[in-house]
Amino acid sequence: MQTIEFYQKVFTEYLSKYSTSKEPKNLYQPIDYILNLGGKRLRPVLTLMSAEVFDCDYSKALDAALSIEVFHNFSLVHDDIMDDAPLRRGQQTVHEKWDINTGILSGDAMLIMAYRLFENYDPEVFQALAKLFSKTALEVCEGQQYDVDFETRDDVEVDEYLKMIEYKTAVLVGAAMKMGAIVAKASNTDQEMIYEFGKNLGIAFQLQDDYLDAFGNPETFGKQVGGDIIENKKTYLYLKALEFSSDDDKQQLLHLFSINPVDNEDKILTVKQLYLASGSAEATKAAIEDYTNKAFSVLDNLSIPEERKTLLKNFGEYLMTRNS
Repeated sequence: MQTIEFYQKVFTEYLSKYSTSKEPKNLYQPIDYILNLGGKRLRPVLTLMSAEVFDCDYSKALDAALSIEVFHNFSLVHDDIMDDAPLRRGQQTVHEKWDINTGILSGDAMLIMAYRLFENYDPEVFQALAKLFSKTALEVCEGQQYDVDFETRDDVEVDEYLKMIEYKTAVLVGAAMKMGAIVAKASNTDQEMIYEFGKNLGIAFQLQDDYLDAFGNPETFGKQVGGDIIENKKTYLYLKALEFSSDDDKQQLLHLFSINPVDNEDKILTVKQLYLASGSAEATKAAIEDYTNKAFSVLDNLSIPEERKTLLKNFGEYLMTRNS
């Protein structure tokens, strides 16, 4: 197996050859734009890594990895429209740079392009990849709808929130790893195990993202610290704070998440103090550790050499020890 940096490099090189420079330009230029905005490319890296875990040359999984990346970016284009987000990775979002109709249509084209990449595999692998992709894509849409629904609900439960992030974020991480196993023609049991590893790691990753949104380093986080608080998002931190807080603090938190002040500094500071005082911040860190350990426990059942299990665990620890 190779290093994360190696997989990132070879995938980026492969992506650069995936040119969509054709007519009509107003359909394909936005696709090139979003695909080349950068990012860590973690999902395709997981696909390549997973293929090699099961004794397959990573290069055979490049089209599956590219499909995951195209789909992920398709979802970002449409999410940005729904959120009316002006920036993505520090640059203009597609609908801001062009317009909403272009964002919708280019996103639709990306979804179809993601499917077409499976045509480069033999029928058995094609069918397995397409079946997993369809299931995952629908779950991501369901997760996005849950997220939208939660914006207008005051009775969201922790279990509901965990289901939302599982569908919106974690299933794609699990699918990325299972695709590598499918290309490698691993056993069905190993395919399911590596999926569970990725899914649990994905939940831990999203919970950590929630935590860092409030308590991350502003200089290295890459997004505005406190963004979820400003947007009144009902994250794990918020839900646990409601659960643990006194009646007075609970009412204060509910009030703060019902307003949109011009200056958000005081709101962010007060909410963070409530997260710390209630024990919500510690509970979130404990949940991150719990889902990380769930992911690691799956490795015991994989029929791969111990050194490869260690490499997967090291990758998980790399993701979970980030502080930005």
